[in-house]
This record gives sequence, structure tokens and C-alpha cells, in this order.
Amino acid sequence: MEKTLFERLGGADAITAVVKDFRDRCGGDSRINAKFARTDMARLTSMLIDQVTEASGGPAKYTGRDMKTTHTYMGVTTGEFNALVEDLVATMNKFGVGKAEQDELLGILGPLKSDIVEVDSAATGTPLPDEYEAAPALTTAKG
Repeated sequence: MEKTLFERLGGADAITAVVKDFRDRCGGDSRINAKFARTDMARLTSMLIDQVTEASGGPAKYTGRDMKTTHTYMGVTTGEFNALVEDLVATMNKFGVGKAEQDELLGILGPLKSDIVEVDSAATGTPLPDEYEAAPALTTAKG
């Protein structure tokens, strides 16, 4: 029987390590980090772990807001979305994630682009608009 993507990615511990590194990489990337200025990073980390785990066939259930609601009024540009994908690929490369697994995960997450990007522009480093309302902080987090 073929292993799930979740299993091929290394399971919960591996996904958690990748998500934390990815979060930190995004935080240090001036092309996109302004978009996280009002984000509760513990919430983001927890939600990303659950989202990637569920999307890859693992046991977690993503309970966060849908991507359209989450990114409404963020003013995310095409350039910023592409920079985020570059950061994810760099993190997966750092952890030795195979090309097939990377392509499969990106194929699952890629269609979310239309719910995330609001501005068709190659610009990066744009400020977070005043209208954006971040999700509330979590009461418990995965760190």
C-alpha cells in the first residue's frame, strides 16, 4: 500500500519542524514580513501545522478561517505570494524533502492562490493595509 504524503513528509514531527522553520524564514524575509505585522505567530504556526497535516493526509483537522476570509484586506500581491512559495521551497530543500513530495504539496496548496492574492502586481514588501483584521490569538498553541 502506498504511503500518504503525510507519511512521506515524515509525519507530525517533521511537518512541525518544517512549518516552524518556514515561519521564521518568512519573518526574516523583507519581501513579505510586513504582511505578518499583526499576526499572532503562535496561532499562525498552529494553523499551518494543522493545515499541512490535514492536506497531506495526516490526522489533524484544520479549524482556522478559510483562506479568502483570512487574507481579505491584506493586499497580498502576486509577487508576495510567489516570494512565500520560494520561502517554502527553500525550507523544504533545507529539510531534504524530495522533489515528488514538494510538487505534491505545492499542488495541493497552489490552488489557494486565488483566495490569497488580492493585487495582481509583482511588487513585494507592501505594507499591511489598516483595514486588515487579524484572527484572534489562540488560547493554546503548538509553539
